Amino acid sequence: MLRRLYDWTLDKAAHHHAERWLAVISFIESSFFPIPPHPLLGLMCLARPEKAVRYGLICTIASVLGGLFGYAIGFFAYETIGVALLKALGLWESFPQAACYLREYGAEIILVKGATPIPFKLLTLTAGFIQMDLFTFIWSTILSRGFQFMLVGFLFWKFGAPIKAFIEKYLGLLSIAFVMLLVGGFVAAGIFSGKGEASSAVCVNATHAQLLAR
Repeated sequence: MLRRLYDWTLDKAAHHHAERWLAVISFIESSFFPIPPHPLLGLMCLARPEKAVRYGLICTIASVLGGLFGYAIGFFAYETIGVALLKALGLWESFPQAACYLREYGAEIILVKGATPIPFKLLTLTAGFIQMDLFTFIWSTILSRGFQFMLVGFLFWKFGAPIKAFIEKYLGLLSIAFVMLLVGGFVAAGIFSGKGEASSAVCVNATHAQLLAR
C-alpha cells in the first residue's frame, strides 16, 4: 500500500499541474498523508533547477497551512477524527510521548523534528490536542519546515542537478547543524538545570491514561 502511494506521489512530478500536486501533498502530509513531499520536491527540482526555490516555497507554505489543519483536528476533533487518524497511521502508541515532550519543550521539539524522522503529522495533531500556543506553533513550524524545503530549493537553484547526490548524503547533517545552533542554548539550559533529564524520563514512560488525566 505504502509503495503504491509512494509511486503515485512521484508520478505527479511529470504532471502538467505538478506545482498544484506539490502543494496538495505538502498540505495533506502535515496532517494525515503518509508519504512526505521531499521525493516529489527533489524530482521537480531536478527537472527544473531554475524553479527550485519556487518549489521549496510552495512546499513550505502548503506544509505550514497543512500543519494548522492538523492542529485544528487535534484541537477541535481529537476524539472523533484525531484518534482514528493516529491509529490508522500507526502513531497511536507514540502519541503520549509526543504530547509529553511538546508540553515540556514546546517549540524546540517542532524545530528538532526537522532533523529527525519524527512524523510531522504526529506533532501537528498533538500540538492541537494539548492546546499549544498557536503563535509558537506557527513560527516554529515555519522555521522547521521552511529550512529543509527552502534549503533543497536553494541548493538546486544554485548548483543544479549535480547537487542531488550531495543533498541525499548531507541534508540530514545540515539540518542537525541548523537545529543545534537554533535550540542548543535551550537544550543546554535544560540539561544543566536538571529539567532535561527529568522530563525525558517522565516522557519516555508516558501513557494514554496519564495523558488524559492531565
